[in-house]
Amino acid sequence: MPEAGDAGGRSRKAYRIEGRVQGVGFRAFVVREARRLGLSGWVRNEPDGAVAIEAEGEPGVLEALEARLREGPRAARVARIDDRRLAVGIEVQGFEVLF
Repeated sequence: MPEAGDAGGRSRKAYRIEGRVQGVGFRAFVVREARRLGLSGWVRNEPDGAVAIEAEGEPGVLEALEARLREGPRAARVARIDDRRLAVGIEVQGFEVLF
């Protein structure tokens, strides 16, 4: 299994977004931004009201995604973002919503 961090110029991160992030189009926003940036991964709502994301791509592109996550869609209010590096090797091609 690959180690956490960069592999072949790619990185993988998990994000947990807290605040007013459900019922405001946040998942659709994440999918749109991640696809625009060419990232692979997924986004889903968590039972506690947070949004979870796993994304893989070039490190600089992940930073661009994180900057957009801090803004969110117009109706969202992002209170907190936690992130952690994961082992590279996401099995999803493209970016999707998980239910």
